[in-house]
Amino acid sequence: MNNTDYKNLVHSTTPKSPNLKNCIKAFVFGGSICCFGQVLKTLYGLTELNEDEIKLAVSTTLIVITAILTGAGVFDNIAKHAGAGTAVPITGFANSVVSPAVEFKSEGFILGMGAKMFNLAGPVIVFGCSAASVYGLIYWITQII
Repeated sequence: MNNTDYKNLVHSTTPKSPNLKNCIKAFVFGGSICCFGQVLKTLYGLTELNEDEIKLAVSTTLIVITAILTGAGVFDNIAKHAGAGTAVPITGFANSVVSPAVEFKSEGFILGMGAKMFNLAGPVIVFGCSAASVYGLIYWITQII
């Protein structure tokens, strides 16, 4: 079998992906998470917190709710339907930290949960911090000039 025959075979047996349906689901679920975040921001705004504390409280609340739902096995079921709608907001990051911790807890706290918890999130943290540092350096240089 040559490459062309193989590509034709793969193309004929691979199911078609419902891209439009997936995009709509991601938009609705991701938008719902963001709307919930806005509701939290409004509710926290009724307290005596300042703007920075409100932003921190909203982010922390979304992370804690996601961690609890992930640990209970609920978030993965939501993500099956929502797709990128749950992966893009801060909830996706929280899920990527908690999921490996839950999966590898049987291997112990240090070699299981501790070692595997940042397998997926670790590169995001490293490259996110690196990109922020480079951006900060460029911004600083442009401000001096």
